Amino acid sequence: MQKKAFSSSGLLLFKFLLAFAALAGVPSFAQEGDDLEIVNYIAYSDSLASSGQPSGDALEVISKAGVERIVYLAFGDHDTSLPGEDRIVRDLGMQFVHIPVIWEAPTVADYEIFSAVMQQAEGANTLVHCQVNWRASSFVFLYRVIAQGVSMNDAVLALNSIWTPSAQWREFIVTVLNAYNLDLDCEFCGALKG
Repeated sequence: MQKKAFSSSGLLLFKFLLAFAALAGVPSFAQEGDDLEIVNYIAYSDSLASSGQPSGDALEVISKAGVERIVYLAFGDHDTSLPGEDRIVRDLGMQFVHIPVIWEAPTVADYEIFSAVMQQAEGANTLVHCQVNWRASSFVFLYRVIAQGVSMNDAVLALNSIWTPSAQWREFIVTVLNAYNLDLDCEFCGALKG
């Protein structure tokens, strides 16, 4: 069985301009004429993207674009969450994984659960999201560096195109990297060092 890529058969057009050349040309889920907005959307590859909270309409477009798995890293009772997202995602034929990460206190265990989920179906077309793509982009940053071997520079550029992590999130990132015997050491890591 062949997996569909996000960019299958010209269905998708590039709508969201990315801030750096390394990711230029990776399409979003939007179709011409759509008013579809996905907060802080970023595609890291043909099979991995992260964003803020998608709407029900956006989830339908995402499903049609070939996404197989949604990983949600915030709490379902957040005031901007999509009520019944788990049911919507499943009804659209996608897998739904919910890892509620406490905003004020992300943990190494949270990352380990996320990493295990991502490795269960490595290469599955996946959208990782939270409310504004701050949790999600941080977890994807760590996963890309630790599990996928992406260079720290490339991963930091992608992360910083979404946000500059706060002190608690910088501490979380450094703690997780250290747990995997990695240091935050790269040309563009200055903002993460505080």
